[in-house]
Amino acid sequence: MKNYFPSYIRVPLIFFGVAGLLEYVIDSGDMPAFVKHPEVLGVLLLLLFVLIAFEVSYAAIGSLLHKVLPEDEKAKLEAAKDEQPVWVQNLLKKLTRSKKIEQEQDIVLTHNYDGIRELDNVLPPWWVYLFYASIVFAIIYAVRFSMNDLNQIEEYNTEVVEAKAAFEEWKKTAKDYVDVSSVTVLTEKADLVAGKQVYTQNCAVCHKADGGGSIGPNLTDDKWILGGGVKNVFTTISKGGRPNKGMEAWAKKGLKAQQIQQVASYILSLQGTNPAGGKAPEGEVWKGE
Repeated sequence: MKNYFPSYIRVPLIFFGVAGLLEYVIDSGDMPAFVKHPEVLGVLLLLLFVLIAFEVSYAAIGSLLHKVLPEDEKAKLEAAKDEQPVWVQNLLKKLTRSKKIEQEQDIVLTHNYDGIRELDNVLPPWWVYLFYASIVFAIIYAVRFSMNDLNQIEEYNTEVVEAKAAFEEWKKTAKDYVDVSSVTVLTEKADLVAGKQVYTQNCAVCHKADGGGSIGPNLTDDKWILGGGVKNVFTTISKGGRPNKGMEAWAKKGLKAQQIQQVASYILSLQGTNPAGGKAPEGEVWKGE
């Protein structure tokens, strides 16, 4: 391929060939693959960088080798260039419309700046064709993605509704997914042991190891400041307690939903234990959900 096509043809052919293949292979719906999947754009940019770096390195090495080659070897290389198929030579002439160095006197302008002359080179047709193609692509893209029946806000709202519906469907079959709407009290010994471990590491410093309360309230009586029951306890642990009261949002601290469910279940298992030296009850009696 290097003997037939120069770098300014090879690089676009390889780049757009790979981009088209990725677009064909990756299912991105109505959006271009590189828009929906940013990693595809990263791969394409990396490919472009590698191609350009390779071509530059190849040209630099070739130039250095050409300087040290014997004259007969240089003649062989020049002859090899002239052995390109006629159709390739014609294609290159049509795509580049370039003049050989020996013909540059035909396109020298009359401008003369301290001995520096200007050549009247035309834009390469391949570049012009790509420019026109990009305009056509921009028009098609704008019509397809911008000029539809919905404005941007309506389209966004529609996609949000669709995403929420898809998320609800996913939750029905998602393994170990827990949120405030699906959380339940765990009674298995392994879950309570895991919950106790999380409690000891994170909660005991404020609520004491036995739940009797210190800086934080007593967790063993029947009164709750932010509501009892597994849903309220789960929410309090996840999002934090009252403002400026010190209770952190443990979901933001790295606790997973499954861990929060376990520790909430363990806390509820402390109900009625009434440890010695427990803090006075705070809040309201929780009468159930």
